[in-house]
Amino acid sequence: MDTTGGAPIAPQPTPLQSRILRALPAEERDQLLPALQPVALPTQMVLFDPREVVRAVHFPLDGVISLVTPVADGDIVEVATIGNEGMVGVPLVAGGSLAVRAISQVGGHALRMDATAFMGALDRLPAFRTLVRRYIQALFGQISQAAACNRLHSNEERLSRWLLMSHDRVGTDTFPITHEVLGQMLGSRRATVTLSAGLLQSAGLIHYQRGRMTIVDRRGLEGVSCECYAIIKAALDQVVADPVAQHKA
Repeated sequence: MDTTGGAPIAPQPTPLQSRILRALPAEERDQLLPALQPVALPTQMVLFDPREVVRAVHFPLDGVISLVTPVADGDIVEVATIGNEGMVGVPLVAGGSLAVRAISQVGGHALRMDATAFMGALDRLPAFRTLVRRYIQALFGQISQAAACNRLHSNEERLSRWLLMSHDRVGTDTFPITHEVLGQMLGSRRATVTLSAGLLQSAGLIHYQRGRMTIVDRRGLEGVSCECYAIIKAALDQVVADPVAQHKA
């Protein structure tokens, strides 16, 4: 399996769909663009494996990438999700590797940046460096919040949180996802996820058929979700909320 970052494609989404790139001052963004290569990220594509050297950073434009930790019986547990508010490749910035796998759970597109070019940009572009640092802090906050959520909240609440976060990122009400994958992401049995999804569908909040999820009532789904969704979203939004403030920080 190719874990280096996807096959080059003709650009379809625009670079400004990356919220972290959009938050940059124009002069810094213009310096980054020549080093960004549009790629497709098909569903279930692995971007890097645990403790693997990260050769590229990806800025998602749509879709959802999960950071997952493999466990002893071959299952995986999701620790965070990444969309167009962030980047995939934090282990590189952290100065090494982490025991996580990055995998595309909802297929989409991204901009790929070679690791050497990325590290050089961090050195010479102060606003970019600030945004990356703040995003890493928010991502680790998401990991901590999700860990608490998985322990304290019901499967329906956690499923609603996951669906809302995915809906924020994919740019469409309907996206492909299977109950099996949702079970892996939520650390629940497939039958449990099927039951929870059925309850949400009966309430008119979602529609699920043949591996495709549709968000029918966004506001209603927010009402079912636990407070973790709002907490995680607010932290991620704050990273890219004020480009001028980021540049001065």
